[in-house]
Amino acid sequence: MKGGTPTAKMEVKTSLLDNMIGVGDMVLLEPLSEDSFLENLKNRFDHNEVYTYIGSVVISMNPYRSLPIYTPDKVEEYRNRNFYELSPHIYALADEAYRSLRDQDKDQCILITGESGAGKTEASKLVMSYVAAVCGKGQEVNKVKEQLLQSNPVLEAFGNAKTVRNDNSSRFGKYMDIEFDFKGDPLGGVISNYLLEKSRVVKQPRGERNFHVFYQLLSGASDDTLKKLKLHRDFSKYNYLSLDSAVVNGLDDAANFRTVRNAMQIVGFMEDEVLSVLELVAAVLKLGNIEFKPESRCNGTDESRIKDKNDLKEMCELLGIEQSVLERAFSYRTVEAKMEKVSTTLNVAQAYYARDALAKNLYSRLFSWLVSRINESIKAQTKTRHKVMGVLDIYGFEIFEDNSFEQFIINYCNEKLQQIFIELTLREEQEEYVREGIEWTNIEYFNNAVICDLIENNQNGILAMLDEECLRPGTVTDETFLDKLNTICAEHQHFESRLSKNSKFLNDHSLPHSCFRIQHYAGKVLYRVEGFVDKNNDLLYRDLSQAMYKANHSLIKQLFPEGNPTKVNLKRPPTAGFQFRASVGTLMRNLQTKNPNYIRCIKPNDKKASHIFTDSLVRHQVRYLGLMENVRVRRAGYAFRQAYEPCLERYKMLCKRTWPHWRGPAREGVEVLMADLQVPVEEFSYGRSKIFIRNPRTLFLLEERRRQCLHDLATLIQKIYRGWKCRSQFLLLKKSQIVVAAWYRRYAQQKKYQRIKSATTVVQSYTRGWQARKLLRELKYQKRCEEAVTTIAAYWHGTQARRELRRLKEEARRKHAVAVIWAYWQGLKVRREYRKFFRANAGKKIYDFTIQRIMQKYFLGLKSTMPSMSPIDKNWPARPYLFLDGVHTELRRIFHLWRCKKYRSQFTEEKKAVYEEKLEASEIFKDKKALYPSSVSQPFKGDYLEISKNPKYQKLSSAMDEKVLLADVVNKINRANGKGTARIFLLTKKSVVLADQKTGQVKASVPLPDLTSVSVSTQSDGFFALKLKEGSASAVKGDFLLSSEHLIEIITKLHRIGATAADREQLNIDISDEFLVQFKQDKVCVKFIQGAPKNGNSVSCKRKNNRLLEVSVPTTA
Repeated sequence: MKGGTPTAKMEVKTSLLDNMIGVGDMVLLEPLSEDSFLENLKNRFDHNEVYTYIGSVVISMNPYRSLPIYTPDKVEEYRNRNFYELSPHIYALADEAYRSLRDQDKDQCILITGESGAGKTEASKLVMSYVAAVCGKGQEVNKVKEQLLQSNPVLEAFGNAKTVRNDNSSRFGKYMDIEFDFKGDPLGGVISNYLLEKSRVVKQPRGERNFHVFYQLLSGASDDTLKKLKLHRDFSKYNYLSLDSAVVNGLDDAANFRTVRNAMQIVGFMEDEVLSVLELVAAVLKLGNIEFKPESRCNGTDESRIKDKNDLKEMCELLGIEQSVLERAFSYRTVEAKMEKVSTTLNVAQAYYARDALAKNLYSRLFSWLVSRINESIKAQTKTRHKVMGVLDIYGFEIFEDNSFEQFIINYCNEKLQQIFIELTLREEQEEYVREGIEWTNIEYFNNAVICDLIENNQNGILAMLDEECLRPGTVTDETFLDKLNTICAEHQHFESRLSKNSKFLNDHSLPHSCFRIQHYAGKVLYRVEGFVDKNNDLLYRDLSQAMYKANHSLIKQLFPEGNPTKVNLKRPPTAGFQFRASVGTLMRNLQTKNPNYIRCIKPNDKKASHIFTDSLVRHQVRYLGLMENVRVRRAGYAFRQAYEPCLERYKMLCKRTWPHWRGPAREGVEVLMADLQVPVEEFSYGRSKIFIRNPRTLFLLEERRRQCLHDLATLIQKIYRGWKCRSQFLLLKKSQIVVAAWYRRYAQQKKYQRIKSATTVVQSYTRGWQARKLLRELKYQKRCEEAVTTIAAYWHGTQARRELRRLKEEARRKHAVAVIWAYWQGLKVRREYRKFFRANAGKKIYDFTIQRIMQKYFLGLKSTMPSMSPIDKNWPARPYLFLDGVHTELRRIFHLWRCKKYRSQFTEEKKAVYEEKLEASEIFKDKKALYPSSVSQPFKGDYLEISKNPKYQKLSSAMDEKVLLADVVNKINRANGKGTARIFLLTKKSVVLADQKTGQVKASVPLPDLTSVSVSTQSDGFFALKLKEGSASAVKGDFLLSSEHLIEIITKLHRIGATAADREQLNIDISDEFLVQFKQDKVCVKFIQGAPKNGNSVSCKRKNNRLLEVSVPTTA
């Protein structure tokens, strides 16, 4: 490292205080105010630090984008690490909870809260994925983990929807208990759902969608599935689906549908169960399309009738309900009281209410059934005691412009969670103080128990009064409920209305008459009472329940058990508020038994955009989440605490007695350290295993002194390092100089030796050269003397030889002259003696000589003009003389016979056989068949399919007992339509075989003795008929009419086999443009005509009637 300033890269990160952006733990924020709280959040958010601690509470900011902080490497980084050891992260909380459950046998719960769009669902997924990653491995364990993780896509599809604040907003509360064995491996889980927003099924606010599953089904299901469910892909055909936000950017409904189907399969849903669920979803869509029209009865009352019964019919077919039963349930209502039944008609408004109530109940009960079905699959199979980790993902506090019954009970649930949060936080603080032996001082804080009591009190609580109003006989409206609230709650300090005591003198015109306001811990919320009574009643007419129970659908009967006529219960069902209060009570009791871990989710902006931090929005969430209250509770006693070992390890360099190593106990070292630093005694306390620091300023002072000390230590280390480095460099240079000098001296002596050696070699070479040149001169002189003697001798011998030659020549000329003279003399004597005989025979001798010379010239001329050796070459030299006419012709004949013999001597046996076949084909078809001339130039190949080599026909080849002489693909003509079917044609010496081209299966085998004749036309077609002997076994199905491109070769081979066989007659070949073919019992005439076929230049066969097949052959040019 260069320079005098140490960098942060030198440090090993062992605390969240290292390299901290802002303050990682809000408990250490100084000064503490709402503005500084927000500024710290913004500073960390701008640097992609989306997690911040408040003690053991994690604040999670939704980044609205993917960050590289959830990789497998990050999981390993946070695995088995202390909570405060690394930067704040949701993995740190998940790891702390999992290790406490595994190692300390403490049941855990993780409470995730925040408003819609803050990232609660993603936070719960991250917690579950981390636990799944760090727990054990194995086939069964992996199966359980996969089922737990895959339950999320199913519940999200049926319980999540697109809202103005969040494209994947959970519209139900979910609490999952994950059960582990003693080793920390997951065994299963149990899911509880709270308050599904079923009103969304029938109506959605502007800019929002219905639940995802409706859009996923219509977008991703196959055409066959939609047809089975009687649905169309067009969203506009369904009244329950809003169209302004039907398509959401970033959501692929089709792909998500496939994900949901796969997840349902992994969780354990059977195919028939999946289909039943989809049928119910389709039925809900069909319900929304049912419309009503008014109709007056004779007694003056109004009743409703269904306008178009097609959707009702399709819905009834899906659910297996009689159409008339459901139609009556939408038109009449039966009220039972003791032994009496009263049936009344429903007007249009009541009919629509009944339709929507049925749709909401059907979907809500389907969702509850899905949760129960998932629980059956993921529940632990063993009976032993389990360790449990609960994960709660529920609505955050909601304050809208128009707040109704749903917001009221959601906020009631958050009040209870805030109450248990404060209680458990204080209890955790007190337990730690007691455990460490630190004196506990009471902490003042706002206790929201009074607000919870205002809502849930069994006598005067708002929910109790709402239930009482719903059960009261007579006219019950939302206004009567508000009047009752004004009467009972008028003096409550957290309740306001136009008539209450708290607002009587305020002159608050922002408070309408039909509303009331509650001062929650998170702020004031204005509730509109419209719909409170109806939503609390959650009434479904008994006629509709009974109609649903009559369905043949397997799932419907389970969803509507109260419709069973044998189990009629006249008791009014519990209200929605009563059920929710009971569920919240059960949840609170469950959470009280577990060690809590909190994740507070915050949404940085309403635009769902990254890098945008809206101060007002975040400030509002900080207030209603009670984060400032949480910080104050944590700071009321001691703001920071740390175990002695890491504290000593971190700050030991501040004291000479503890640096660099402390040999005693860690607590004593910390005591020595604090005494040496002169930290005021009131600023810290010693616990049994931890030191407690009261004020964050003290901690930051220690951190500042540590940074300065690290700076000094780094400088010292640099100084020592530079000194060591310079000394090492000097010693290395000194050592190198000695080595270099030694090598140089060696090099110099080597060079000197080389120069002396080179000089000696030069002197020696010059001496040897002088001696060699001297010797060379002597040898050259001796050689020249020898050459001179030789030359003189040669010249002398030459002179002697030439003299002798001249003498011999002269003597020869003399002898020759004597011989010539003697010859002339002898000739003269002979001529004189024979002159008289020569004159008598001269004519005949001249004639013979002339004839001999002419013949010699003729034969020599014939030799030079001889034609080629080709037997088909008809050229021959012209006759030179008339008297040679006979000789010339005979020589031509002899030469042709001789060259034919030469040509034949070159043939192999196979080639001879081919030419014999060609010769036989000429005898059969020449001038008789128009196809013959085109076949002359084509060699007869025989096996066109290479049947013995082709693996495709291996089975067929092995089935043949004899050698195959011909193998080709032919078309077998069908008598019924004249069309051809491809067949393999095999010819052996004993039979003809027809086989299927694709499978190689033998279709027909005809022995050659059963073949009487073959019929062909005179045209250029490839049709031929194999006529069989009457009465033979092969003739049962009749003759064969076939077509082939190699007709000439096929028939020639058939004719040759018949000619060479001694045991059967010669095969008859009939060449005619009209012949009869026997098909089973009927004879059909095959007639060939010339014309222009429809399919171009090919031959076509067409059936004219039962007795005539007409073959059209293209006219040849």
